[in-house]
Amino acid sequence: MNVFRILGDLSHLLAMILLLGKIWRSKSCAGISGKSQILFALVFTTRYLDLFTNFISIYNTVMKVVFLLCACTTVYMIYGKFRETFDSENDTFRLELLLVPVIGLSFLENYSVAPLEILWTFSIYLESVAILPQLFMISKTGEAETITTHYLFFLGLYRALYLANWIRRYQTENFYDQIAVVSGVVQTIFYCDFFYLYVTKGRCQNGAGLLAQAQGATHSV
Repeated sequence: MNVFRILGDLSHLLAMILLLGKIWRSKSCAGISGKSQILFALVFTTRYLDLFTNFISIYNTVMKVVFLLCACTTVYMIYGKFRETFDSENDTFRLELLLVPVIGLSFLENYSVAPLEILWTFSIYLESVAILPQLFMISKTGEAETITTHYLFFLGLYRALYLANWIRRYQTENFYDQIAVVSGVVQTIFYCDFFYLYVTKGRCQNGAGLLAQAQGATHSV
């Protein structure tokens, strides 16, 4: 554990709380990609199966449970409680374009063929591209609500802080996880595109570019 890891976890948690708070206060999930949230829920579910077999620390266990609950609650709100507000017409990204390559890559590039290890690897690869349906949706509508941009900002910050965490661990522990680092870099690149379009400029000025990038990225997973 180091300060970058802790700040990254807190940024990730804040992003999820902001999204849940937005949905609950507005009683609406407009502008939110349900498909991205399904992918994130799948990420946490497959990654944290070791919750039942591997105890690391109270902090680690609590964060795993909280992330799982937040992800599943978000999916429930989008497809259950507030499903009438869900913008399905614009949430049209084809998930199989992400899932099929990610599943294949998980079996080809991993550290072990043990089931939990394959699922962990799958979750790492999937997380790197899980935001694409959300970016695709924003590119179609040409706009994003303020709270949605805050959500994406803190998700991007979480990834940037985790990159700093890996650098710090390499310096202090000589630890290097190639799968996590490469996937994290890919994911951070997608968020950098978002930062440029929606934080620096404040609005979408190149939706077509985002769309093309989102589509092209699915073939490079």
